[in-house]
Amino acid sequence: MHTKRSILEASFIHVPRIGHSTEQKLWKAGAHNWQVYMSNDDWPISIAQKQLLDVHIPESVSRLQLKDWAWFAKTLPQSEHWRAVHTFSSQLLYLDIETNGEQERDSITVIGAFDGTEMKQFVRGVNLEEFETSLSNTAILVTFFGSGFDIPMIRRAFPQLQLPQMHIDLCFMLKRLGYKGGLKSIERQLGLSRSGETNGLNGMDAVRLWDEYQTYGSKRALDTLLAYNREDVINMAVLLEKGYRLMEKTLDRDF
Repeated sequence: MHTKRSILEASFIHVPRIGHSTEQKLWKAGAHNWQVYMSNDDWPISIAQKQLLDVHIPESVSRLQLKDWAWFAKTLPQSEHWRAVHTFSSQLLYLDIETNGEQERDSITVIGAFDGTEMKQFVRGVNLEEFETSLSNTAILVTFFGSGFDIPMIRRAFPQLQLPQMHIDLCFMLKRLGYKGGLKSIERQLGLSRSGETNGLNGMDAVRLWDEYQTYGSKRALDTLLAYNREDVINMAVLLEKGYRLMEKTLDRDF
């Protein structure tokens, strides 16, 4: 997304007891990234803060060299996982599920997964169990309200599945930027449009389409459902791009 040093390497809030105000102090003092911080001992912070940073920043550099995204998933506050987008841009996975309207273990009907290049869809009764393989090279999951819906439903459907990845929930990220409403509403606010096949469809239509497919074997209903899911997922890539750039501007940085 950007050619300059990534925001992750300019971040200090993943260090215990280092918050946004201290991070701002470091930036204003010229500690624009980890390497600059380590090259100087004179920063406007307390002795206790410096002791913490002197341990965690060299480890951050080492973990980044190892591409240890799981370490950053644990240390970086989830609301700031977006800062790792540039660093792990080749390991993003946009994710969206459809269900039959229930909350049971077998309620997921379709899972759409897009890595920025390839779109895969997993359908109940066809290949849903293969979904786990799509996570093999994933550092960051991107969803829209996945914290409250998609991820809990996936955990229920795949109880053995570990999800250690970083997670960017676009619903809350965009809400911080002043965009409110559901996915379709925010798409419109940001100038995105749907195809004629799926325009106007919503989650209840997804339930209806699955029921038509199951009850009558309607291939047309399944195709429409898959098209709807595909647009949900692919549009998230555009929302993340826009959201990332806007979030970057909120970081009161002059470098």
